[in-house]
Amino acid sequence: MRQTTGRFRGSRAIATAAAATLVALAVPACSAGAEGSRAAQGAASPSPVPTAAPPTPSPTGPPASSYPLSAAPRTVPSVREHVPARGPGWKPAPGARVLVAPADSAALADEGKLIAGELGLGYAESDRPGPGDVQLALAAKGSGPAESYTLAVQDGRVRISGPDEAGVFYGTRTLKQEIRGAGSAPEGTVKDVPAKPQRGLNLDIARKYFTPEWIEGRLREMADLKLNQLGLHFSDDQAFRIESATHPEIVSTPHLTKAEVRRINALAARLHIAVVPEIDSPGHLGAVLRAHPELQLRDASGRAVKGAVDIANPASAKLVDELLREYLPLFPAGAWHLGADEYQALVVRDPQASFPGLASAARARYGPTARVQDLATGWLNDRAAVVRPSGKALKAWNDGFFRGGTVQAAPDIQAEYWTGKEIGARPPLEYLDAGRKVVNLNDEYLYYVLGEPNQFTYPTGKRIYEQWTPLVLRGTTAVPARYDPQVLGARLAVWCDLAASQTPDQVAAGIRLPLAALAQKVWDPRPPQAAWTDFQALAGRVAR
Repeated sequence: MRQTTGRFRGSRAIATAAAATLVALAVPACSAGAEGSRAAQGAASPSPVPTAAPPTPSPTGPPASSYPLSAAPRTVPSVREHVPARGPGWKPAPGARVLVAPADSAALADEGKLIAGELGLGYAESDRPGPGDVQLALAAKGSGPAESYTLAVQDGRVRISGPDEAGVFYGTRTLKQEIRGAGSAPEGTVKDVPAKPQRGLNLDIARKYFTPEWIEGRLREMADLKLNQLGLHFSDDQAFRIESATHPEIVSTPHLTKAEVRRINALAARLHIAVVPEIDSPGHLGAVLRAHPELQLRDASGRAVKGAVDIANPASAKLVDELLREYLPLFPAGAWHLGADEYQALVVRDPQASFPGLASAARARYGPTARVQDLATGWLNDRAAVVRPSGKALKAWNDGFFRGGTVQAAPDIQAEYWTGKEIGARPPLEYLDAGRKVVNLNDEYLYYVLGEPNQFTYPTGKRIYEQWTPLVLRGTTAVPARYDPQVLGARLAVWCDLAASQTPDQVAAGIRLPLAALAQKVWDPRPPQAAWTDFQALAGRVAR
């Protein structure tokens, strides 16, 4: 992760009157929407909003013409499309149930029981909905984009369907927010799908310990915002925060036990959130080096280099690979972060002169023109090779990818772009022009650095909401729209450089609105129409 201290870092109207007309209404970006299974890790670009069959007319109750045409629901993030209709809408009522068809129960029971509990409804496995019921159903595979859903309100009932469990889950989040925010769900049909496949929060638990309960609270908050990725940075110079069997000597106190990590992962899976672990290397390994000083990188004068292991020493790779293999089964979700940032041997004017041992090892392995950066790139590729057989998507910080050189980073490693300020870091277009997939962690907007060192200021939801988009990868300038498919999404990042400057409760309060704003911008690509003050008030009303 970034070591910020000491350096810069980072949407038919169904009218039953004589002249009925079908009108598709795209809802402005600020009208918008936990515990269901598996989280999206895709590398796809924004998908079309799914289509839905029109609801059947109500055989009972007041005529539809006696109701005004419904308005779009107001949720966070906003729904991509609402097809309005005339009718009373839906609200929880005594005796109403959440129903899951027996054929879908194995997949949707978690989602059904969760929303039933949240809305005070009964739960049953049945395909015969009655008055006031909410029905959850899986649509045919391939019937819509991943994570999409349709939510139809008619005849005093609700039906939520989608081609995968995540989409159905997100439909329940929209229904929950409709009830929490307005007391009822409007008549009509919501058709919804996220703009970006990766949406989330990055959390530094190495510099500051957060309890399992605190982390679980953030997972529930994220799920209601339809966020699907929690980056967990648990190893750094200050501490190593997860129990280890292969190297217990490096583990700090306090730390998460493996049982606690499994509990966190189980909740995340039910909420369709992927927990993405990061063991940063070959820098940011100070906690490991305290127990293994023999792996310490030293420059030509013998000076120890903070947090850096000697990548010319095979024992360094052996230890890190043992940790990777130990933790791979502990994190079942589909991505892994390899770190690779801020290796201090590459932030000096002449790495070859300052680190002759590394330069010699680079030439021995990669040829006479190889440099220290090639040895570091080889290290990244070697660690990727350890993780790749698991099928997990691979990630590394953008300043771990170097210009030129004899060795190039493997093309399947996603660049997590956080800065252009670090030595060796390049403008976003260089990564994009090379075909690299990129995730946005822009340190100008998305870095919540405890204590605000080095000119960092706490990000505000207002600034993210009004100024930032996923295409704004560095500073305040967006890359051209043609690169949008390569930008997979974004995460808000909490870095605990000055760990004592905020309590966990203060951190939770501080990131609430930035997270809501980020959730809006990665779900709905349209410019927000509502003023920030309206969005802020809405976020407060629909929160858990």
